Amino acid sequence: MRSVLGTTSLNRKRKQNLATYAIGDIQGCFESFMRLLDHCAFDPGHDRLWLVGDLVNRGPRSLETLRFIRNLGPAAITVLGNHDLSLLMTAEGFGKRGKGDTFDEILAAPDRDELLEWLRHQPLCHVEKTYCMVHAGLLPQWTAEQARALAAEVETVLTGPNWREFMSHMWGSEPASWRDDLQGWPRLRVIVNAMTRMRFCSTEGVMDFRVKGEVAKAPAGYIPWFQVPGRCSADSVLITGHWSALGLKVMTNLLALDSGCLWGGSLTSIRLEDRAIFQVDCSQNEIPAA
Repeated sequence: MRSVLGTTSLNRKRKQNLATYAIGDIQGCFESFMRLLDHCAFDPGHDRLWLVGDLVNRGPRSLETLRFIRNLGPAAITVLGNHDLSLLMTAEGFGKRGKGDTFDEILAAPDRDELLEWLRHQPLCHVEKTYCMVHAGLLPQWTAEQARALAAEVETVLTGPNWREFMSHMWGSEPASWRDDLQGWPRLRVIVNAMTRMRFCSTEGVMDFRVKGEVAKAPAGYIPWFQVPGRCSADSVLITGHWSALGLKVMTNLLALDSGCLWGGSLTSIRLEDRAIFQVDCSQNEIPAA
C-alpha cells in the first residue's frame, strides 16, 4: 500500500507530529487492514499503531496479518485478545477448536515458531499517559495502574519456562469474580478472562460469559462492564475491542473500536491526538460464509 511504504509529500505536510492510530479487531481481515492504513496515511517511520487484539482468526489472511504487524517492530503496539490466546493454545494442543477457526495456515507456515514466539511476548494490557488499552475490559475494582500490574503477572508466566502448563489451565469461566487473595491458576484465569473475554458483569464485578450480543440483551443483574457505577478505571481512557455487537462507541473515557469488520461491518481507527475517526467497509471476500 502506498501509505505503508511511505506517505506522500502532501500527507507529510499534514502530519507534522507523530500520530497514534488505535485500530479495532482485525481478525485476519488483512485486505481491509491495508485499506485502512492507506486511508489513515499511516507512515511506519513516523506514526504508531495501537492494536486492541484479536489480530487473527475467522478472517482469511491471519498469517499475513501476523507477519505484517510483527515486521512493523516498535511502530506497532498490540495487546492480546481471546483469539490470539486461542491460537497459542491450539498450537500446543490445548483448548477446543471453534467451527470457524482459520489457524491452519499459521500452524503450517515455515515461520510459525517465530510468529508464535512473538505473539506470546505481547502484553495483555498497555498503559500510557491517560490511556489504558486492553482487549475486552477491566473489572470495576481495578484502576488502570492495578490492571497493568495484574497483566504483568500473566505476562511473566506466559513468557516464562512454564508457559505451556499455563496454557493447559488458562481457559474456563471460573472463578467469575476477583478476590485479592486469589492465587495460582485461578488468579491468572480471572485476569485473562476480564481482559480478553468480558462484556457484562454485575455491579460487584461478577462476570457473565454466556451473552455476547447487544447491550439490550444483558442478562438479569448484569450491565456492560464500562457502565458499572464508580468503576475504579473511570479516570483513564480505556481503548478496547472484542464486542462487535456494541459497535463503535466513543465516550470521554472509552474508545470501543470493534465495529464488526469480520461480520460485514467496518474496520475502525481513531487517531488519539484529535479523535479523528477513519473507517473502511469490510472487503466482501473476507466475510465468512454462513
